[in-house]
Amino acid sequence: MPDDANLTTLAIYWKALSFRIALSSWIVTRNIMAINKEITAEAKTECTKKILPVKDALEVLSGRWKLPIIISLGFGNKRFKEITKDVHNITDKVLSKELKELEVNKLITRTVYDTFPPTVEYSITEYGRSLHEVVEALNKWGTSHRKKIMGK
Repeated sequence: MPDDANLTTLAIYWKALSFRIALSSWIVTRNIMAINKEITAEAKTECTKKILPVKDALEVLSGRWKLPIIISLGFGNKRFKEITKDVHNITDKVLSKELKELEVNKLITRTVYDTFPPTVEYSITEYGRSLHEVVEALNKWGTSHRKKIMGK
C-alpha cells in the first residue's frame, strides 16, 4: 500500500499533468481560432476582390438599354434611327443619354460627317468588342433560363 508521501507526490504530478493538458488544449484552441480568423479575413478579401470588378462592370453596363445598344452596334456601324429600330421601345431621349454614357466609357464612338444635314454614325470600339464573350455568356444563360422558367 502506498504511503501518504507517495500519494501526495502522485497527486502533485497528476495536477501538474492536468494543468499542462489544459494549457495545451487552451493553446491549441487559441491557435485554431487565430487560423480561423486568418482564413475568414482571407475569404473576405477574396470575396471583395471578386465583387469590386463586377460592381464596376455593372455600373458601366447598368440599365435596360446599354447591352442591347452594344449588341446592335456589334452588327455594324449605325445611325441613330437604325439603332432605334434595332432596340425596340427605346425613346430617342433615352437612346441619346445611353449613347453618351457608352461613349464616355469608350465602348462606342460617335462620328460626325460633314454633310448637310450632318450625318452621325455610331460604332463599337475595340474596347467595346471586348464585351463579346460577356454578351455571348449572357445570351447562353438567358436562353437556358428562358427554357427553364418558361419552357420556351
